[in-house]
Amino acid sequence: MAVIVSFFTRLVHKYMPDAFVVAIALTILTVALAVIGEGVTVHEATKYWGDGFWALLSFTMQMTVILVTGYILAKTPLVDRALEKVTGVVKTPRQAVVVATVVGILGCWFNWGFGLIVGSVVARKLAINVKGLHYPLAIAAAYSGLSVYGIGLSGTVPLVISTDGHFMESAMGIVPLGETIFSPVMLATSVLILLTLPFFNALMHPKDKESVHEIDRSKISDKIDFKENDFQAPATFSQKMNNSKVLGVSIGLLGLYYIYIYIADGGALNLNILNFGFLFLGIILFASPAKFLQALNDAVKTVAGVIIQYPFYAGIMGILVGSGLMVSFSDFFTGYATAETLPFWSFVSGGVINILAPSGGGQWAVQGPVMIEAARELGASFAATATAVQIGDQWTNMVQPFWLLPALAISGLKLKEIMGYLVLVLVYLGVIFGGAVLVWGGA
Repeated sequence: MAVIVSFFTRLVHKYMPDAFVVAIALTILTVALAVIGEGVTVHEATKYWGDGFWALLSFTMQMTVILVTGYILAKTPLVDRALEKVTGVVKTPRQAVVVATVVGILGCWFNWGFGLIVGSVVARKLAINVKGLHYPLAIAAAYSGLSVYGIGLSGTVPLVISTDGHFMESAMGIVPLGETIFSPVMLATSVLILLTLPFFNALMHPKDKESVHEIDRSKISDKIDFKENDFQAPATFSQKMNNSKVLGVSIGLLGLYYIYIYIADGGALNLNILNFGFLFLGIILFASPAKFLQALNDAVKTVAGVIIQYPFYAGIMGILVGSGLMVSFSDFFTGYATAETLPFWSFVSGGVINILAPSGGGQWAVQGPVMIEAARELGASFAATATAVQIGDQWTNMVQPFWLLPALAISGLKLKEIMGYLVLVLVYLGVIFGGAVLVWGGA
């Protein structure tokens, strides 16, 4: 294992550019594929790209807010002390990798947005507290938990096809969650990953101390550097208002009360309500508006990459949809399928398309009709075929910079520092997921 890990990490360090450069390269590649494969002109491909560039603007803002509010919540005194207690019992680097992976898996199974943030925050805390922990591997391990989000409670495709009135209801009907994420095959797959992936990740930890890259504790503090003079003995009315715990706690309680109303009315957990909860929990736990704002200023530094890179992937999606490339990819793979193997080819096609178009909902909107029509013609399971597309999406997310951006923002690491480990995770999960969908298709 050590030899394999060393090979991939050296390879990635040598050839992997920054995440932003990868987004540019994928854009150029998609234009070339559209021109060569679909016969569109460069003019047309460029138009598709520009028209789609801001299609994910709302999502970009959601991700920016979840990064900022999740970071702030983790820095509140109460949460910080809780994380200290949890990570304080971890003594060895390999234990730390196991804990980071488990937190990432459980968090992402319940909600991918929450898991993505809390996993990276816990990994960072572990890196600060555990001597000899290889920091890039800790972050990669926490991020690897995203591999189960699609077969968890926030999986896009299973939730869509279980909802009355979804856009493909006339073609496939309503598919209940009991046939997708709560099916025996998917529950067994989730449990298998929870029980094995943490130890697979731990095996990748360097034994040679010279190969260990610890977090730089001299430059990275896990505490907000509050300027205490700003919070002592306020004399003016404005200072008293800025530091008023009554105001902070009051608005925080109002926000939490709204969440209670939302849940009581049957509202579903989504990015907006998660952001709302993180925001007002952070305000109420800091109490002082001034301290909250200072924590906010510290958090905003982490999101620059997210703001500028997500539009590039939206532009790529525009090319894939406008040129017909996404449908062509799907048709290519379904051409090899039988009723038993269609879920497997759905998984593979979902993974390939996700490299260029990392958006579960957007991908399903275009790829879904092709796969379900193939399932109808072959007599394959709608539930297995649709879920397999989602599994392919979550599988190649392991090497898709689009979803790695939050982890990179929180950790301060570069893409090449963690990608080598995630390539190996991709291979390992490919065996598990591929086997699972083959079993499901043949059942």
